Amino acid sequence: MEVHRLAVVGREPAIARHVGELVSRVWLPRSRFADVAAMASATLTLGSDAGAFYDLGWAQSSTGQPLKALASYERALHLYREAGNRGNEAATLTNIGLVHHSLGDREQALSHYRQALPIQREVGHRRGEANTLNNIGGAYNSLGDGKQALAFYGQALPIRREVGDRAGEAATLNNIGGVYDRLGDGGRALAFYGQALSIRREVGDRAGEATTLNNIGGVYDRLGDGGEALAFYGQALSIRREVGDRAGEATTLNNIGGVYESLGDGKQALAFYGQALPIRREVGDRAGEAITLNNISVIRFHQGDLAATKDILDEVLGVLRVVGDRRSEAVASTNMAALLESMARLDEAIEFQRRAVDLAEQTSHPELDEYRAFLTRLEETEGS
Repeated sequence: MEVHRLAVVGREPAIARHVGELVSRVWLPRSRFADVAAMASATLTLGSDAGAFYDLGWAQSSTGQPLKALASYERALHLYREAGNRGNEAATLTNIGLVHHSLGDREQALSHYRQALPIQREVGHRRGEANTLNNIGGAYNSLGDGKQALAFYGQALPIRREVGDRAGEAATLNNIGGVYDRLGDGGRALAFYGQALSIRREVGDRAGEATTLNNIGGVYDRLGDGGEALAFYGQALSIRREVGDRAGEATTLNNIGGVYESLGDGKQALAFYGQALPIRREVGDRAGEAITLNNISVIRFHQGDLAATKDILDEVLGVLRVVGDRRSEAVASTNMAALLESMARLDEAIEFQRRAVDLAEQTSHPELDEYRAFLTRLEETEGS
């Protein structure tokens, strides 16, 4: 915006901050994250500003830069607390929780959400309260507690309808669909995703529309309908490219690779994983990078290239340890244990599987029993 640019050039911080905040409120829901980051960064050349740090954190989080986002949000949180701005303090705590969630640390996420919720109730911010309830539901869903997730989504949904937050209503409906998807109830998942999709199209939430289309593709993929999955992923991919959502684009490319892998087309799967990987590295999405690398390792394993598989899994584990995603590290450690077992390196396999079980216990992993059983089998094999 020209007014903002002139305010920055003319060293007018009050005008730059005001215009930056107004414009960011319009651009963020439209996924113009790169533009918001540039504007917030320009505003910050005029001195510290809580709103600019908050907007920058949001843009960084949305483009796969979680550690930078945390730093920006922490600066915003300090300034909001210093100013006694309770409403924005709660909003920032909620967003910090979201970043921790994206890094796989659901307990830290819940800790921040629980700090935010009473503040939002204290200041009467019903929309923010619904947002935080929705996010608490998301944390419980990721922890595998569908019942608790549905309970919190069930609290969020009527508030969002009460305040007329159609975009928020769609987000919660989408999330409820996600719970049923995780529980293996594809029919209910598609029903809730369908409600969410209609509202997101109604309100012009293109980024949200792409997310729901991507989720619908995932349901069809898990139902074994690769053709329908590819059709929905294709729609999602086009929109994500249109709105400049690079992190989302990489997610969908990765998912398309997964469909081809399920169809037994390793060559096509590797081609799509190969497109997703550099984007994830470009946007700093280390957790996503680890997911795609892990997927590549599975194909290499089935191709019989055990040495290459081990090299990739070593890289996966290194990334996961950096980002602190203990739950995903448990999965990768189990994959490494299985690989080492196939290479007749039982001592190392047992070491990795013990680590996997420990991590699964720490994160309440839903496959903990399977991991323990695998460890027991490895130990019995070694002792026989």
